[in-house]
Amino acid sequence: MTKRKVERRGAKKGGGGARLITAALLCRMPLPEPDKGGSKEERGRVLVVAGSPEMPGAAVLAATAAVRAGAGKLQIATAESVARLVAVAVPEARVFALPDADEGSFDPAGVAQIEGYLREARAVLVGPGMCGGHRIGCITRALLPHLAKDATLVLDADALNVLADEPRLLAPLGGRAVLTPHATEMSDITGIGEGEIKNDPLTTVRGAVERFGAAVALKGRETFVAAPDVAEVYVNRAGNVGLATSGSGDTLAGLIAGLAARGADPLQAAVWGVHLHALAGESLARRAGTLGYLARELPGEFPRLMAKHGPKREG
Repeated sequence: MTKRKVERRGAKKGGGGARLITAALLCRMPLPEPDKGGSKEERGRVLVVAGSPEMPGAAVLAATAAVRAGAGKLQIATAESVARLVAVAVPEARVFALPDADEGSFDPAGVAQIEGYLREARAVLVGPGMCGGHRIGCITRALLPHLAKDATLVLDADALNVLADEPRLLAPLGGRAVLTPHATEMSDITGIGEGEIKNDPLTTVRGAVERFGAAVALKGRETFVAAPDVAEVYVNRAGNVGLATSGSGDTLAGLIAGLAARGADPLQAAVWGVHLHALAGESLARRAGTLGYLARELPGEFPRLMAKHGPKREG
């Protein structure tokens, strides 16, 4: 897959020098579109490694968002004790049951069961709803050697913590990774104070991209997005306070992974994902009120919003 040249002309500035994400900007960064007669293989496979006995719903939310983003094939790897529940909740997915571990997630040795599927996935998401501390880092390390050379890895939630001690862990991916931390998680993996991050998110996200060699979406009321080898930083100011709810981050991570599975490069997937997620919150707020809509309702908005902001089709 060739690296997409990002269009920067004519967009507005916002967020202290970052480029504001707008509908016009998205039009200049169009998502890959399948041929009219294309198969599900053309739209790519996404593998979601997520969930635990305490939070099986996180795997459901992330996986649903990934397939709503347009990924052609959906696969989920989760703890054996909840795999059947997840499979019933997401009938569109093939679900792999990995051996449970004492700490609540699953045994890193279980990665061996999905090695072949890792090689076939165009995007792999790790982290939503996973428990187990150091085991999550072991799982991430174990799967890295099996990723396809053009695959995008998305790390979310506790899966990010492995980078605190191994900031160059993702270097072999050559920039084909997306990190989705909020300020607290960013503080944990960089050692920068949370207050400093909130006061200067633009500098923080630039530093994180350089430190980790990955695209980064620093989540907050304003979400900043940056990527290696791209001077521009992008900022999303859409959305509302209702998005700050349980499971919302899982849906965002799944959306980004699903867009990457379709063929979007890491920066493009993050920019589109962050903005679509915010617009979905605005759409739900208009119908249900700013507070009280559910994270599970967000993915249902994604197809319509992608169609609205994507290329206009004839006929």
